Amino acid sequence: MQQRFFLYTAVLSLLALGVALISQHGFGLRPCAWCVFQRLLLLVLFLLSLIGYIAMAWRQLWLGLLARIFIIITAYGGVMAAWYQHSVAAKLFSCNMSFADQFMINTGLESSIPWLFGIYASCMDATTAVLGLDYALWALLFFALVGITNTFVLFRKAVI
Repeated sequence: MQQRFFLYTAVLSLLALGVALISQHGFGLRPCAWCVFQRLLLLVLFLLSLIGYIAMAWRQLWLGLLARIFIIITAYGGVMAAWYQHSVAAKLFSCNMSFADQFMINTGLESSIPWLFGIYASCMDATTAVLGLDYALWALLFFALVGITNTFVLFRKAVI
């Protein structure tokens, strides 16, 4: 049961990343620093989920537990990033030198993998509604779903 949720998280994270990339390259939506920072969090969720899945398959329960804890931390970090993007950064004329901007540039991700982590818009310019809901709020809902589900899975085993 626990192993299956690692797989769900991995697949959903890749799908969310795919939607972001299709939005950018297929529909011309230009990402801001907070958008690409959330892409990084999606990749981290994917990798942690794979580690957890493999750990559970090999009966390394301590590694699976550690992966689950880091998935939860990363997901709630994504909630905070999406909330900040929607409520603060999207109202600023420039998100230049925000945490996300500095992190993506200083790590070299922005310049080394521009098709994935390139910053091409300010947060105000990148504000887009999809099905009537701001793109950042969709990200917030996704990260919240992953965080809540994995928290439930973690504690459900301890309670039962």
